[in-house]
Amino acid sequence: MNNMNIDQLFNQHFADSPAGATTEKPVVVCAPGRVNLIGEHTDYNDGFVFPMALDRVTTIAARRRTDTRVRIFSMMQDQMAEFTVDLEVAKAAPKWSLYARGAAEALRQRGLIAHGMDALIHSDVPLGSGLSSSAAFEVATALALLTVNGRTLDGVELAKACQWAEHHYAGMPCGIMDQFISVMGQEGHALLLDCRDLSRRQVPLSDPNLRILVANTNVKHELVQGEYQARRNQCRRAVEHLAKRYPQVKALRDVTLDMLESVRLGMDPMVFLRATHVITENKRTTDFAAALEKNDWITAGRLMYESHRSLRDDYGVSCRELDVLVEIARSVPGVYGARMTGGGFGGCIVSLLPEKVVPLLEAAIAKDYPLQTNLKSTYFVTRPSAGARVISR
Repeated sequence: MNNMNIDQLFNQHFADSPAGATTEKPVVVCAPGRVNLIGEHTDYNDGFVFPMALDRVTTIAARRRTDTRVRIFSMMQDQMAEFTVDLEVAKAAPKWSLYARGAAEALRQRGLIAHGMDALIHSDVPLGSGLSSSAAFEVATALALLTVNGRTLDGVELAKACQWAEHHYAGMPCGIMDQFISVMGQEGHALLLDCRDLSRRQVPLSDPNLRILVANTNVKHELVQGEYQARRNQCRRAVEHLAKRYPQVKALRDVTLDMLESVRLGMDPMVFLRATHVITENKRTTDFAAALEKNDWITAGRLMYESHRSLRDDYGVSCRELDVLVEIARSVPGVYGARMTGGGFGGCIVSLLPEKVVPLLEAAIAKDYPLQTNLKSTYFVTRPSAGARVISR
């Protein structure tokens, strides 16, 4: 959706002029999806993550209304959703609208909404792929509502508001990473984020020969939400067990491998494995950032492969299709590293490689993945891009 056809699309989907509609020129905002280069399932354990904003975005063209009615048309779903923001926003169908409803309610609670909007939504962030299409939708909705109301919100607070929406309306108890990078992404950089205090460091990915390839398994096993909550519960149980000996432990962020080993007796073996992943993944993430700052792609790639092994064996969130894609990447000479990215049980892998190796990896995926899975993978090369922004007003 570009500026050239926004007026035409608005006329198509908002041709009616009910009370409250205006004829103002739509504002256009966007918010990106993300790929997490390393640091998986650490965010809700007060740990470190290392995402970057994608060059794939959710775009919203929004026109202010004089009343508190919100009408949103999703071009992906080919469906309209409506609600009002004068009182608590209803949790109602269609299901996809819950992300927008939650973002609106978070702003309403902050006293930032006086007007509703008519909004047209388009996204090229692949849905259900672990690339955070939901966070992009939440952040874009919130930014559109703020913009038509002539209001602004600090970036950290905007991310927290959209995280709240994911928890309370979409029902996914996610960490802060997805919304944070969608708001705070910086072109040409990935973000080392401390999820405990939200301190962060922008790390350049400026080597012109470096490429990041995202490959989608095109499967999503129907386990994610329940298994996600199960992992959170196992991590909580590990902390409770550790805190009996180490009262200073508030999260797995506070634990070393030696501390974990010292309380292994009496700990559920599965809980021990989950904690092992989080503790080692935190160190891999900070080591990965240090390697990138030195342009040490070999070390960075090794850490990605180690992360995938840990996610597969210790945290138990991989699946055969993800493992196949990672092994295909490993088989291509010159690929630095690859790992699953996102919550798991399907979705995508992310690979780090030189530009000249991209055609070799693409050819290997196109040939070998269908042979091993009877599925086709879709893939794209991406670059670190900017976070949420107003394109025109």
